[in-house]
Amino acid sequence: MSWSVWTEERPTQTVLAMPVDLRRKTANFLRALALEVGGAIDLDRSPPGDALDDEGVRYSLEMPGEGIIVEYMIMREAKEIRVAVLVWLH
Repeated sequence: MSWSVWTEERPTQTVLAMPVDLRRKTANFLRALALEVGGAIDLDRSPPGDALDDEGVRYSLEMPGEGIIVEYMIMREAKEIRVAVLVWLH
Protein backbone atom coordinates (compact mmCIF):
# COMPACT_ATOMS: atom_id res chain seq x y z
CA MET A 1 0.00 0.00 0.00
CA SER A 2 1.31 3.43 -0.97
CA TRP A 3 1.49 6.41 1.39
CA SER A 4 -1.12 9.15 1.01
CA VAL A 5 -1.76 12.70 2.19
CA TRP A 6 -4.80 14.10 3.97
CA THR A 7 -5.32 17.75 4.91
CA GLU A 8 -7.29 19.32 7.73
CA GLU A 9 -10.02 21.84 6.79
CA ARG A 10 -7.97 25.03 7.29
CA PRO A 11 -5.00 23.91 5.17
CA THR A 12 -7.45 22.83 2.48
CA GLN A 13 -9.09 26.26 2.50
CA THR A 14 -5.66 27.90 2.25
CA VAL A 15 -4.76 25.82 -0.80
CA LEU A 16 -8.11 26.56 -2.43
CA ALA A 17 -7.48 30.31 -1.99
CA MET A 18 -4.25 30.12 -4.01
CA PRO A 19 -3.95 30.97 -7.70
CA VAL A 20 -4.59 27.88 -9.85
CA ASP A 21 -0.93 27.27 -10.77
CA LEU A 22 0.25 27.50 -7.16
CA ARG A 23 -2.67 25.33 -6.03
CA ARG A 24 -1.58 22.58 -8.46
CA LYS A 25 2.05 22.94 -7.47
CA THR A 26 1.15 22.71 -3.77
CA ALA A 27 -1.07 19.66 -4.28
CA ASN A 28 1.71 17.94 -6.24
CA PHE A 29 4.23 18.87 -3.54
CA LEU A 30 2.04 17.37 -0.81
CA ARG A 31 1.51 14.13 -2.76
CA ALA A 32 5.25 13.84 -3.39
CA LEU A 33 5.92 14.62 0.28
CA ALA A 34 3.71 11.71 1.34
CA LEU A 35 5.70 9.35 -0.86
CA GLU A 36 9.01 10.77 0.38
CA VAL A 37 7.94 10.48 4.02
CA GLY A 38 6.69 6.95 3.46
CA GLY A 39 9.92 5.92 1.75
CA ALA A 40 11.98 7.34 4.60
CA ILE A 41 9.83 5.61 7.25
CA ASP A 42 9.88 2.31 5.37
CA LEU A 43 13.71 2.48 5.25
CA ASP A 44 14.02 3.51 8.92
CA ARG A 45 15.32 6.96 7.97
CA SER A 46 14.36 10.42 9.14
CA PRO A 47 11.48 12.01 7.22
CA PRO A 48 11.99 15.41 5.60
CA GLY A 49 11.63 18.56 7.66
CA ASP A 50 12.33 19.61 11.22
CA ALA A 51 10.98 17.48 14.04
CA LEU A 52 8.45 19.31 16.23
CA ASP A 53 8.23 16.64 18.91
CA ASP A 54 10.33 13.90 20.50
CA GLU A 55 8.07 11.08 19.30
CA GLY A 56 8.84 11.48 15.59
CA VAL A 57 5.24 12.27 14.68
CA ARG A 58 5.13 16.02 13.89
CA TYR A 59 7.37 17.74 11.34
CA SER A 60 7.60 21.12 9.65
CA LEU A 61 9.19 22.20 6.38
CA GLU A 62 9.03 24.95 3.80
CA MET A 63 7.97 24.34 0.22
CA PRO A 64 11.04 25.50 -1.73
CA GLY A 65 10.70 28.87 -3.42
CA GLU A 66 7.01 29.38 -2.64
CA GLY A 67 6.75 30.85 0.85
CA ILE A 68 4.60 27.97 2.07
CA ILE A 69 5.21 26.31 5.41
CA VAL A 70 3.76 22.85 5.99
CA GLU A 71 3.35 21.10 9.34
CA TYR A 72 2.45 17.44 9.05
CA MET A 73 1.88 14.44 11.26
CA ILE A 74 2.95 10.91 10.39
CA MET A 75 0.21 8.33 10.80
CA ARG A 76 2.31 5.16 10.48
CA GLU A 77 -0.47 2.59 10.78
CA ALA A 78 -2.57 4.31 8.11
CA LYS A 79 0.50 4.98 5.90
CA GLU A 80 -0.59 8.58 5.70
CA ILE A 81 0.65 12.06 6.42
CA ARG A 82 -1.86 14.57 7.75
CA VAL A 83 -1.31 18.23 7.04
CA ALA A 84 -2.45 20.04 10.17
CA VAL A 85 -1.04 23.48 9.33
CA LEU A 86 -0.27 25.14 6.01
CA VAL A 87 0.84 28.78 6.03
CA TRP A 88 1.01 30.71 2.76
CA LEU A 89 3.20 33.79 3.13
CA HIS A 90 1.87 35.85 0.24
